[in-house]
Amino acid sequence: MGKRTISIGILLVITTIGFFQKDELLHLVKQGGTISIFISMLLVAICVFFPVIPFPVLAGTIGAAFGTTQGMIVSLTGAIAGTMAFFFLSRYGFRDYAQQKLMHYPKVLEYDEFLKKNSFVAILTCRLIPIIPAPVVNIICGLSHVNWLTFFTASLIGKIPNILLLSYAGASFSNNKLYSVGIYIAYIFIIFLINFFIIYRKQAKKSLD
Repeated sequence: MGKRTISIGILLVITTIGFFQKDELLHLVKQGGTISIFISMLLVAICVFFPVIPFPVLAGTIGAAFGTTQGMIVSLTGAIAGTMAFFFLSRYGFRDYAQQKLMHYPKVLEYDEFLKKNSFVAILTCRLIPIIPAPVVNIICGLSHVNWLTFFTASLIGKIPNILLLSYAGASFSNNKLYSVGIYIAYIFIIFLINFFIIYRKQAKKSLD
């Protein structure tokens, strides 16, 4: 009960800051400077729980404010901090309640068994190719028996390409807007094609069965 109460309190604080202070926080991010680095990390971490600002917009803004390399480090640090907080809240804050609900969904329990055997590859794949929404991955992994270090490492590696690309696009925006937008559109198109191919293969396999 105590863990759940603390978890609810943390979520309420995150929700309040995210929804009511997002404009002020985003303004501080754009200003640059030492304080804005910590504000940027905080805002990215909040967006892991509640996407009050679309992540591509936020990561691009941070990239524009700090440059590609520093922007990537700032966004990646914030994203991992939020992801791990989400993971631990799922595991220790609402575990009993969520597991009771999962008993009604055998397919999710099968995924738990799959994670036990292929956790690193499964998490890394979900991060590189967002077939499953990131919050769902965080919750399932938190409720599963996945080791936190494995989750952390796979998430860290898997998030780098996406955040690096968004940071680079943001840093390039002021010099060449068309080029910057083109990078992001190309990335979205590639992800769409990969997802379409995976779904098509699943449907084709079902039709054969």
